[in-house]
Amino acid sequence: MSDKNGRSNLKTILKNSTAAGLAALMLAGTLPVAINSAYAEAVKVQAAQVPSFADVVAAVSPAVVSVRVQSNVQDTASDESNFSFNFGGRGFDDLPDDHPLKRFFKEFGMPGPDGKGPGAGPNARPREHGEGKGRLRPTSQGSGFFISEDGYIVTNNHVVDDGAAFTVVMNDGKELDAKLVGKDSRTDLALLKVENPKQKFTYVEFANDESMRVGDWVVAVGNPFGLGGTVTAGIISARGRDIGSGPYDDYIQIDAAVNRGNSGGPDFNLAGQVVGINTAIFSPSGGNVGIAFAIPASVAKDVIAKLKEGGAVQRGWLGVQIQPVTQDIADSLGLSEASGALVVSPQAGSPGDKAGIKQGDVVTAVNGEPVKDPRDLARRIAAFPPGTQVDVSLWREGKATSVKVDLGTLPSEQALAGKEDGTGGDTQAPATEQALANMGISVAPAEDGKGLSIIDVDPDSDAADKGMKAGEKITSVNNQAVSSAADVMKVIDQAKKDGRTKALFQVESENGSRFVALPINQG
Repeated sequence: MSDKNGRSNLKTILKNSTAAGLAALMLAGTLPVAINSAYAEAVKVQAAQVPSFADVVAAVSPAVVSVRVQSNVQDTASDESNFSFNFGGRGFDDLPDDHPLKRFFKEFGMPGPDGKGPGAGPNARPREHGEGKGRLRPTSQGSGFFISEDGYIVTNNHVVDDGAAFTVVMNDGKELDAKLVGKDSRTDLALLKVENPKQKFTYVEFANDESMRVGDWVVAVGNPFGLGGTVTAGIISARGRDIGSGPYDDYIQIDAAVNRGNSGGPDFNLAGQVVGINTAIFSPSGGNVGIAFAIPASVAKDVIAKLKEGGAVQRGWLGVQIQPVTQDIADSLGLSEASGALVVSPQAGSPGDKAGIKQGDVVTAVNGEPVKDPRDLARRIAAFPPGTQVDVSLWREGKATSVKVDLGTLPSEQALAGKEDGTGGDTQAPATEQALANMGISVAPAEDGKGLSIIDVDPDSDAADKGMKAGEKITSVNNQAVSSAADVMKVIDQAKKDGRTKALFQVESENGSRFVALPINQG
């Protein structure tokens, strides 16, 4: 409403304006002086609605620590070099600040090659001439927090990995030695314990995941860039994020400022409980851009309990290579929906192999609980102790079936890597190239007699769109082994008779094996 002179009355202004808008109008001189008191009251009300984090920070800060790690670094330079680099007659400190090497040490919060320079910290020193090989050197730093009064500290595996000595720096600056209790690379968690504690420590507890909602406030406390206790705030931006770091990705995304050195630091709710542990950031620039990822409390609580009990995490193991079921793959297999995990191949001698799980099977449920995707299957299986018998539901050759599997123990990453070897075979002269024009690919029998080598892929074909490339090998179509173009066409003809619109090709490359669903001509 307006008065007779066309000016809005006070009631209308207050109803339609925010405090920020009123401030702008007042600064512009367009509001009468009489409105100042109303504006001040509006600001007061608005300020009362914004939470202060001071009480939470005061309560939890004593439980948050900085973690410094030293490793046995083997020298590669001779003693005469005094472990220094020479860049055209200039030392490390003489390099410009924008030099790539200097930026590297600065971004990772590490001292320079001579023990000085960016990230050296107050306790760093240059290496003395003639010092022996393999001495402890600062290699990383991060954050952590106490979870018990007797000195157990949670941090990231990537902070302490390969470390030989660990120091925690308290909120008051006191430094304490710690030992590594255990670590788990698959969830990027580690557990330290202060050695010979002479005091009871302030500690924090994990929150219940069910109480965490997208949009809730979080307070991050940590050690960014080695600066010491730093507090930032934001909200939970998303849950259940998969960032491709491993089979158990289930991260919380937050927008509180998190930078290098915050790794291992906690994120608190307004009750002072830990909702997540910072582990990664998305940053094209190397600094905070408002996207950080934290390990959720439920995952951390379970893993840390196992590390505390035995120093390691024992997980159930099925022993099959899996991939997602896309809608195309579901159509090719006769599945009603694109869910579950498609078995690319069972590992020979694995629990899944012994139970009869086959290549091309789709795992649809475990103990009656539906499986959404490969990540879901991996988490479900890993949650069972080794030796547990589980009922695995499968979709095989257009029918539902099930097998009972006695789960094994998930091998270490080193053991899994050791089993990756090549397969040899007698070679023979390549056969005449044969074309599968309607599929957009040209093939020839593989030199080892197993499958078909892809010679060429039409760049405008569905095969090209699905990532098939020359040099890869087709080993089966609709789970039937093929060694010639005629074999492929035989399988496709049968698929047409069965009313299928797509065929499932198993493709091998240097990166492993995968399934690709290609449309087939119904004409």
